[in-house]
Amino acid sequence: MNEILVLYYSQGGAVRSMAQLIARGVESINGAKARIRTVPKVSTNCEATEPDIPASGDPYVELQDLEECIGVALGSPTRFGNMAAPMKYFLDGTTSLWLKGTLIGKPAAVFTSTGSMHGGNETTLLTMMLPLMHHGMLIVGLPYSEPALSATATGGTPYGASHIGGAMDDRPISEDEKQLCLALGRRIAETALKLAA
Repeated sequence: MNEILVLYYSQGGAVRSMAQLIARGVESINGAKARIRTVPKVSTNCEATEPDIPASGDPYVELQDLEECIGVALGSPTRFGNMAAPMKYFLDGTTSLWLKGTLIGKPAAVFTSTGSMHGGNETTLLTMMLPLMHHGMLIVGLPYSEPALSATATGGTPYGASHIGGAMDDRPISEDEKQLCLALGRRIAETALKLAA
C-alpha cells in the first residue's frame, strides 16, 4: 500500500481534526493509505523533554516515515504568520534527508488553523512550503474547481486547507473547511500515486 504521511502539530485540537479529515480524503483514493504522525512539543527549558512515545494520540514522527511515504501533508497552527516552533524544530532536523535527496520529487501539501480570519493563514501555508521546496518536493494546492473554495466564508485557500478557530480556538471546523480538507487529502493521494507509478 502506498502511504501518504499526514504530519501535524496541534495544541488545541483543530489541526489534529484537520489531519484526520485529510487522512480520510487520502484513504478515499483506491491504493492510498494515510500514515498519521505528530511532533512533540518543544520547551524553553533546555532540560525539559517529552517521552519517546506520547501518552495518547498519534505516534511521533521519525525520519523513516518521510523516507517510506510517497507524499506528505504537513499541518501546523499559525504562530504570528508562521508555523509553530515544534514543527519548525522537526523540519530543521531533516538535514540528513536533504543530503540524500530523499524527498526530491515527492508531492507535499500544507494545512493550518488560526484564531482569526486575517490571522496569518496564507503566510503560514506559504512559509511551510519553503523547507519542503528546499527538499525538492512538489507543492500541491487546492484548485478553484473545488466549489467550497469559492463558497467559503471561513477558512480555505488555494495554497492549502485552513481553518478559522476563533480567539479561544472553540469554533468547529465548518462544512466548507471539512470539504477542503477532504479534497486536499484526495489531491495529494492522487498526485502521489501518479508520480510513484
